This record gives sequence, structure tokens and C-alpha cells, in this order.
Amino acid sequence: MERKASTARSDLEQMLADETAEPKALPLSLLQDITGDFCDDQQIGSGGFAVVYKGIIGNRAVAVKRLSNALMDETEFHREVQCLMRVKHKNVVRFLGYCADRQGSMEEFDKKLVMVDVHERLLCFEYIPNGSLDKYIMDASREWGTCYKIIKGICEGLQYLHENHIVHLDLKPANILLDDNMAPKITDFGLSRCFDENQSRDITKTILGTMGYLAPEHREGGVIAHSADLYSLGVIIIEILTGQKGYQATDDVIESWSDRLEGSQRDTLCKQIRVCYETALECRDFDPKKRPTSALTIVDRLHEMETIQITLRFLGWNHLIC
Repeated sequence: MERKASTARSDLEQMLADETAEPKALPLSLLQDITGDFCDDQQIGSGGFAVVYKGIIGNRAVAVKRLSNALMDETEFHREVQCLMRVKHKNVVRFLGYCADRQGSMEEFDKKLVMVDVHERLLCFEYIPNGSLDKYIMDASREWGTCYKIIKGICEGLQYLHENHIVHLDLKPANILLDDNMAPKITDFGLSRCFDENQSRDITKTILGTMGYLAPEHREGGVIAHSADLYSLGVIIIEILTGQKGYQATDDVIESWSDRLEGSQRDTLCKQIRVCYETALECRDFDPKKRPTSALTIVDRLHEMETIQITLRFLGWNHLIC
């Protein structure tokens, strides 16, 4: 057993050193060891379905997500691992491995000792130090350059997921982590759907997602499609720009940023804010057919805007940027 744990530790250390390494099964003993047997001091997050611990391995850190036994669903766990095994992108949190363990344990029930099955389901990820986007949104001094980097990164991460036939279904600031360079990383694929290559939608009778970010067509179940993620994306972009989910007039949003922007670049940055906010409003359309056709469409729109701005600056025509 010790030899197996030692080999697994070595494998995990090698994975952390090699970003091309594939995720693999990890023994429960290793995950217990690196988290201090899931001690409270190493807890870094929790929710209704899981607790996340910081795991220490050598001079590196990982995040270990321990799913709740009471709320565990075997199918959902398999689905989440299946989705995670597919993804490898700079704007998606890196998946390192998983553990599915089942052991018998003698427990007291009705004044008798009975043998019960104890299930452990765990997921291991790269450790992201700056926490989640919801905390950054609350920072009134946030800078536009960082906000734009985050918006563009989320769009590119979502584009990658959709091109790999994955619908996230629970996109929200709490499920977007920020690394040392404030690059966003999409995480938490517990509700996600992985489609076959020729499949682009599915039907559900279950409400999937978080209220406030949930697409209107999903509030009573319905068709699962990429457009649901685009609705959530629109809400997130609006929050990054305004600090809240509600509608504001475009000119009011731009004016709220104007005084915080560097004078020499104000026109350029105001144009970026306008494009991002108008795109967000389009994503939030009640009718899925009126939202952007894809995340790629949004990414292309941002790239096109950047190209035009670079060209105008090169030609000295800054007055035409807005």
C-alpha cells in the first residue's frame, strides 16, 4: 500500500511538472495524505455538493474536491470526470486526476453494529491562488485592462468547451477562478453535458444552473444547448462592467468608467467597454435565437475590434476609434 501511494505521489509530482501529462486515477490514501486527512485548516472552499481542500505535494499545491456522500450521484460523477478528461485549455482549470473509492465500515445503527458502504468521490485540480471572480467583481477599484483580459479569457474558454461539444450549464463568477496573472479559469463541471460529435443539444426536465445566471428557457427544464451558456456569459460580463446583474443604459456604463481610464487611451478603452456591454446585452436576450450564434462569434468580434483599433492607432486616426 505504501509503495502504491509513493508511486502515485511521484506520478502527481510529474504531472505538475509536465503540463502535457494526462489526468489519471489517484488513490484515496494519497489525497488523504496531501490534505492532512481532509483537515479543516486546509479547507479552501465549500458548497452544497462538495468541500475543496488545499493539497501540498513537495513545494507545489493542488486543489482536492471531495464530493458529498449524501448528495452523491454515480452518474453525475462519471459525467463530470468524462467532461474533465476532454478539456485542456489555458482558460479552463487543469484537471489532474480522480478517485472513486468504496470501502465497508462498521457503524452503529439502532444500537447495533452494521456494515455500511462508504463511498468517496474526489477530483484533483491545479491550485489557483487568487480565488474566484465573484470576489474580484466586488472590488470597486478594479482596472479595465484586467477586466477586459478576464472577459476575453472567459469567452475563449467557453469557445473551446463548445467546440469540444461541452455545455457547462453553471457558468457564474463563483465558477471562474483567477490565477497569478489574473487569467480566468472556468471550473466546476458538475452539471455539464458532453455531447457526441454530431449532437448539439439535449432535453432535460430538471432545472440546471444557478438562479440569476440561468437562461430563461431552463427555468422549468427544456432544451440543453450552447445558447444557455451564452446567456450566463452575458450576465457575467455585465457584472464585471457594473458590479451588478441589472440593466443599465450603455452610455451610463461607459460614463461610469470614463473617469477611471487613462486620458491618452480613453477613446480606445471606451470603445472596448461599449462592445463588451452591447455584446453582453445581446447574450442576455430572452429569445435564444437572438443571442450571438456562438462563443466563437463573440471572440471574433473582440479580435476584429482590437485589429481595427491597432490599425487606427498606427495611422494616427485615434479620433475615429469611438
